[in-house]
Amino acid sequence: MAGTKLPVVQTAGLCKTFKDFWRRPRIAAVKDLNMEIHAGEVFGLLGPNGSGKTTTIKMLLGLLYPTHGRISLFGKPPTDVSVKSRIGFLPEESYLYRFLTARETLDFFGRLFRLPQKIRVERTARLLDMVGLSHEADRPVGEFSKGMARRIGLAQALINDPEFLILDEPTSGLDPIGARQIKDVIRRLGQKGKTILLSSHVLSDVEDVCDNVTILYGGQEQAVGSIDDLLCQQDVTQMTMPTVSDETIREVKDLILRLENKNADVTHPRHKLEDFFLQIVSQAQSADVKTSGARAGGEVPDFLKTATATEMVDLVGSLVAAGSAPEVPVTAMAPPKTKDLVDPVRGVLDELLGKEPVEADEAEEASASTETDISVASSKPPVSADSNVIDALLQGEHKKSDDTTSSESNP
Repeated sequence: MAGTKLPVVQTAGLCKTFKDFWRRPRIAAVKDLNMEIHAGEVFGLLGPNGSGKTTTIKMLLGLLYPTHGRISLFGKPPTDVSVKSRIGFLPEESYLYRFLTARETLDFFGRLFRLPQKIRVERTARLLDMVGLSHEADRPVGEFSKGMARRIGLAQALINDPEFLILDEPTSGLDPIGARQIKDVIRRLGQKGKTILLSSHVLSDVEDVCDNVTILYGGQEQAVGSIDDLLCQQDVTQMTMPTVSDETIREVKDLILRLENKNADVTHPRHKLEDFFLQIVSQAQSADVKTSGARAGGEVPDFLKTATATEMVDLVGSLVAAGSAPEVPVTAMAPPKTKDLVDPVRGVLDELLGKEPVEADEAEEASASTETDISVASSKPPVSADSNVIDALLQGEHKKSDDTTSSESNP
C-alpha cells in the first residue's frame, strides 16, 4: 500500500533446521516464525535455552541462512552490504582486544566504519561518559571486569549511530546499579527513535524497557503482544490511594460487599527490590562513601537521536522555502565505491607500524600511478629495497664461494 512505512524487521515463515553429516534433519531450531519490529520500537525476544533466540538473531545478522522463509531488514535481505552499517550488535559475550584501552577499542571500531577522526574522537568521549567509564578510558580492557566489558560492548555497538540495535543479554554480568543504568540507556535510546531488539533471560529487564515481546519455545512463537496486554489481569481490580484510617477501610469494604457481594483484600504495596537497593546505594553515595569500579553513566549523546517524521517534514519545508537544497553528504545507504572496499583495518595497521596514514584520494592517485608505470614498463619488474638487499647477500655468498674455491686450488 502506498504511503505505508515498511517495518525495520520482518520475517515470514522463517525456519532453520540444522542437519547432520549425512544431510539428515537433526534439529529444528526455528519453526515458522512471523515477526515484525517497527521503527522506534523496543522489542523483546524471550524464551528458555534452546528456544531459537540466538539462531534468530544470527539469521537477522546474515550469519546463518534460513532453511525456509523470508527475512527483510529495512526492506532488504540481511546479506545486503548496505544494511550492515545501519545495525549495531552487542553479542552475549563481549569479544574485545584485551591489550587495547577502552579509548583505543572504540576508535578501532570507528575506523572499521570508516568514520573521520574528528567524529571518532567526539563519539568515543561521549560514549565513554554515557557508560560511566570516562575515568578508565586509558586502561586496557583485558583488566576490566565482566560488567565493565559489557559497558564497553554497548558503547562499541553504538559507535556507528545505528538505526537498528540488537542487544543479546545486555545486563549479563552487571551489578544492579549497572543493570539499571543500561536499562535507562535503552529507554532513552527508544525515546530518541532507535529500533531495538532485546534478548534476555532477566524477565524484569524486559518488562521494564520493552514495548512488545515475542515468547519462543521449541523454536515456535507461543505468545506475542504488548507488555500491558500480556500481563494485565482483567479479572482483578486494584485501587491505590494515600493511607486512610482503619474505619474508612472497613466502610469501603462493607460497601463493596453490599453492592457487589465481593470481599475486598486491602494490603500495602511493595517496593521493587531493585528500587530499594538503588535507594540504599544512593544514600551511601550521598554520604561520600568511597568505592571503586564503574561510576554513574552520563546522558545519551545527541548524535544517537533519530529524526522523527515531524522533524523530517520540517526539514523538507525549510529546504523548499530556501529555494535550494544544500549539499547532502553521502549516507550509509549509498553503494560503496571500489576504493572503499579496501581492507578497513589498513589504517589501524599503518598506525601500529608507525606509518603515516594515506588519504583515500592519495591512495587512489598512487594506485593509478602504479597501474600506469606497470602498463608502460610491464616487461621490467619493479626492484624493491628488499630485492636489493637480497642481491647484495647473494653476491657476498658468491664471492665467498669463489674465495674458498681459490684457496682450495692454491694451497
